[in-house]
Amino acid sequence: MSSTGTERVLVIPTNVFHRLGYFQGFCGDVDRYLGELLRPEHMSYRPRHEVEHDPSFKQLIPYMIFCHTDSAGCLRVFQYTRGAGQGEARLRAKRSVGIGGHISAEDRGADGCGDPYTLGMRRELEEEVILDTPYTCRCVGFINDDQTEVGRVHLGLVHRIDVERAAVYPRELEIVAAGFEAVEALLADLSAFETWSQICLRALFGGQAGRMAPV
Repeated sequence: MSSTGTERVLVIPTNVFHRLGYFQGFCGDVDRYLGELLRPEHMSYRPRHEVEHDPSFKQLIPYMIFCHTDSAGCLRVFQYTRGAGQGEARLRAKRSVGIGGHISAEDRGADGCGDPYTLGMRRELEEEVILDTPYTCRCVGFINDDQTEVGRVHLGLVHRIDVERAAVYPRELEIVAAGFEAVEALLADLSAFETWSQICLRALFGGQAGRMAPV
């Protein structure tokens, strides 16, 4: 939150996304989109209360999914339920497999240098969970969902984080009923999840239940 009390969040014009190639749902073509979406000339910071209802801009949201392969070789994914005090009212009480949030103007740093998206993603990671294990992280795709009110004004950048140990713990009080669960169990309960999680679970793990999905 800025000193004036108005949160300004990172956005790109929606037409930039459309020029790259419109899609609905999940797209795994990282090379096509990632570099262009994060070009500084496309980025701006606008009041969140304005862009939450303005589909001419897409708010860029890192969506981090934690994966662990247990001793039996089965893939397990970190999941949780969004608590009643969670910031986005439209997602409260939904299950989720994604950790992340808005990139704010403050993520540019005092000198305005550095990569604001990466800095903001790291801040979100540190604020929301305790990650007590070595891990690797890579961007594996994007979520666009123009069929929901929330989705029309957001674009998700999906990052898969593979952890050596299942040692990921909530730091935020609004991350409740958290822990790693087998892919099969998550896929069997898709209707309880927020839309972005449903999209990711189907796209990344739908055909890989019980074993490590390639990325």
